Amino acid sequence: MISNLRFELSFKNISQLENKLNFCRFNKIKNINIPCKGVIKRDFFNTTIKYISKNYQEFNVTYHYSLYHQFSQNKEKSYQNLLDFLKNSYANKNYEILLLSGSNKKKNFEAINVLSKIKEEKILKVKLGTAYNPYLKKYYEDTSERERFDRKFSSGLINSIWFQYGTDIKVLQNEVNYIKKVGKYKNLNLFGSLLIPSKQFIARFKFRPWKGVYISEKCLGSLNDFYDFTSDLISFYKKNNITPLIETDFASSEKLQSVYSFFRNMN
Repeated sequence: MISNLRFELSFKNISQLENKLNFCRFNKIKNINIPCKGVIKRDFFNTTIKYISKNYQEFNVTYHYSLYHQFSQNKEKSYQNLLDFLKNSYANKNYEILLLSGSNKKKNFEAINVLSKIKEEKILKVKLGTAYNPYLKKYYEDTSERERFDRKFSSGLINSIWFQYGTDIKVLQNEVNYIKKVGKYKNLNLFGSLLIPSKQFIARFKFRPWKGVYISEKCLGSLNDFYDFTSDLISFYKKNNITPLIETDFASSEKLQSVYSFFRNMN
C-alpha cells in the first residue's frame, strides 16, 4: 500500500516547491497532488504546472482545479480558462485533474454546471476526478451529496472519487457501500484523504477548523485516540481498495517516517 500512496504538496513559491519535489524524488515518491487554494491559484497555479511539466516529468501528478479559486471576471471567461486548461491536460499525459467547486461555491459555476457544459464539447475527451464528502448529511445537515454526485457522474466524464476526510468510519462505510452497490459506479478509482495526527495539527485545527471536515472531540482530545482512529481508517481504506492521499506535511525525514509507521504497523 505504501507504494501507492499519494502526497499533497503545499508551498508558497517555486523555491519551496522545488525543495519538496526534490525531497519526493530522493525518497522515491512518485504520486503527488497539487492543491488549488491559498496562494496556489490563478497565475501561480499555472506557473506551477508548467514548472513541474518541464522539470519533473517522472511524477504522476493530480492537479486540483478549484472553480472558486480559478474564477476570473465572469462565468464565460472562467469557463474558457477551464477549457484551455483541459485541452492542455489532454495533450499533456503526465497529469490528471480533480475538479472542485471550492469551499465557497460560485452560483451557477460549480462542478455540476461545468460538467454539463464540458459534456457538450464533443471534441474534448477528458476524465476527471470529483470530491465526495460523506459527512455532510449527519454533521452539516446537507442531504444532497448523493444527488450531486449522481448528476456529476451522469456527465460521463468522471473516473475517480476523492473522499473528504472525517473521523466517523460508520458514516464513511455507508457512503462507500452506496457507491459500490450502484453498478454504474463500479469502475471508478477511489481515493481517500488521510491526516497524520500530531499535537501541532490538533492545536491548529482547534484554532481554525477546516470547512466541511469533521473531526471528533475524542480525536481532538487525545493524541493516542487519534492514532488509533488513523490506524482503523487506513485498514478501512485497504479493505475497500481506497488509495490514501496524505494531506498533512510530510516533507522531512521524521515526518515521512511518521507517515510510513502507520502503514508498517498495520501489516
